[in-house]
Amino acid sequence: MLAYYKTINGRIRPIDELEDGCWIDVVNPDEKEINFLITRFSLEPDFLRASLDEEESSRIECEDDNTLIIIDTPVSEITETGVIYYTMPIGILVTQSNVITVSLRENSIISEFTEGVIKNVQTQLKTQFILYIMLRVATRFLQHLKQIDKISIQLERQLRKSMKNKELIQLLDLQKSLVYFSTSLKSDETTLEKMMRGRYIKLYDDDQDLLEDVLIEIKQAVEMSSIYLNILSGTMDAFASVISNNLNIVMKVLASVTIVISIPNIIAGFYGMNVRGLPFADFFWFPVILSIVLMGGVGYLLHKKGML
Repeated sequence: MLAYYKTINGRIRPIDELEDGCWIDVVNPDEKEINFLITRFSLEPDFLRASLDEEESSRIECEDDNTLIIIDTPVSEITETGVIYYTMPIGILVTQSNVITVSLRENSIISEFTEGVIKNVQTQLKTQFILYIMLRVATRFLQHLKQIDKISIQLERQLRKSMKNKELIQLLDLQKSLVYFSTSLKSDETTLEKMMRGRYIKLYDDDQDLLEDVLIEIKQAVEMSSIYLNILSGTMDAFASVISNNLNIVMKVLASVTIVISIPNIIAGFYGMNVRGLPFADFFWFPVILSIVLMGGVGYLLHKKGML
């Protein structure tokens, strides 16, 4: 799907036809649309294929007069087990007169621009427009990282009360999400540092300041993701140790109980055999009393040693 947008009276609005200075939003294009873009803007076919690859990492490269910037963006989805977070690449193609964003699926960050939520953004100023998209990406990373931290704190409180597989699986999902975020943020940081050199796209004074702001936000997100990942990894290790310790306690108690309840079987075995010379063999209640006394004595000793 192709959609055209242009800044009119300070707000991004949809337009019907392609114009110089407009922004082209491409979502899951078919072959006809891909061929149109390649022909109209003399694009490298690999640029579009890379933008539509879910496994593509963040990078920047130039070919002739066109520049490809791929950035990883955060995505959240609500599932039956909770909220999961992952990253999805977005391709930004910079041509001589237009900016083209390419993605495989709808993206909430791009939707903020198409719906006019972000104001005072000029699609005609290509570099500035790209940097505003990256700034929203960095801001969204920070928002999701704060959400992950809050969710992990809530799950930790629940696990302190009772160990359940559901909460442990949710913590594992959050840990995986932080790994994805950390990897993607470091790739985005590398791409921004390459852009700062000015070799790929032209930077003006205002663009330089905006790019530095974006890089600061990305660095902050990198540090936050690293801290949260270390905390969550330590939390998972701690709860694994607690679960293992609880299992050892349960097994110790069960072994002690097994020892205690095996005493009547041993005594009954002796008195049930056809053996002479056993004390008080004619007294029916003696084996019962002896079993109770021995069980009490063994139980007391095990309790003193912390086994029961």
